[in-house]
Amino acid sequence: MPIATPAQYRAMLDAAQKGGYAYPAINVTSIITINAALKAFADKKSDGIIQFSTGAGEFASGLNVKDMVFGCVVLAEAAHRLAEKHNVLVALHTDHCQPKKVDGFLKPLIEETAKRRAKGLGNLFNSHMFDGSELPLAENMAKSQELLKLCAKNEIVLEVEAGVVGGEEDGIDHSGVSNDKLYTTPEDMLAVYESLNGLGQYMFAATFGNVHGHYKPGAVKLRPDILRDGQKAVTTKYGAKAEFDLVFHGGSGTPTDQIRETLQYGVIKMNIDTDTQYAFTRPIADFMLKNYDKVLMVDGEIGDKKSYDPRTYLKLGEAGVAKRLATACDDLLSTDKTIFGKV
Repeated sequence: MPIATPAQYRAMLDAAQKGGYAYPAINVTSIITINAALKAFADKKSDGIIQFSTGAGEFASGLNVKDMVFGCVVLAEAAHRLAEKHNVLVALHTDHCQPKKVDGFLKPLIEETAKRRAKGLGNLFNSHMFDGSELPLAENMAKSQELLKLCAKNEIVLEVEAGVVGGEEDGIDHSGVSNDKLYTTPEDMLAVYESLNGLGQYMFAATFGNVHGHYKPGAVKLRPDILRDGQKAVTTKYGAKAEFDLVFHGGSGTPTDQIRETLQYGVIKMNIDTDTQYAFTRPIADFMLKNYDKVLMVDGEIGDKKSYDPRTYLKLGEAGVAKRLATACDDLLSTDKTIFGKV
């Protein structure tokens, strides 16, 4: 099955909201990690989301090019072809795009989809994220309105954020922000709804103490009740149809019970990056340490070609990512819930 169509993606989001589950959204950087994601989703019979950051795009374009848009296009086109071999629905998304990168990253990628649609082809991307959390909320929403209208013309879903996700990831560092900014208020959530309702389909990354990265148990103070109270404020005023499709950023390392609690409050997408990065590196490091004299030419020896062939250890990384992502499918209750063939 190729990447989900816009209609199939809408059906995915609706199914998750109605069914009380969420999709793992894994950040990838290469064909290897795309294949790992596809393996996990297919093995668990779970639909899912594959996403690319600005840094991933730059990395994928090569050391001599370092073009974040070009790299993301290459990764997306590869994902379209690779997904054809798997019987689940997969959506393509781009992660955090800050205001200063909108013109150089987000808008060119929307244009890539527009070009494909003009040729009668499917969307290159299903959704994009605009991270305007560094702006005052009114400015954030004004820019979000502009981008949502542009996305809606191309049947693209826009993800927005109000409040700040703590920690650091892929060059975005919020490790020093004050605690009050880590929690979106009910008033903020009302403002987001009132600003964006009717302009197009969007997802909302409300913050509730979540952070990027991995921390020791107890170091992160999550408050899922923030999501509950915000949803209640909006639906009380505007009715059940106003319920947000919420996104959980910084999902790595979160206890399963807290993940499951967020599902009760409308989370339909959870980003996972740190845990899958480690799942990729851990088996490779283990292989290298155990086969030191085989992957290197030590003391005049010639090593072992089969051991230092990159395919040998990169397959271990691929399997490690697939295993960790499969656990995410179980945690988010998306296992065995693919709607492939039903829409």
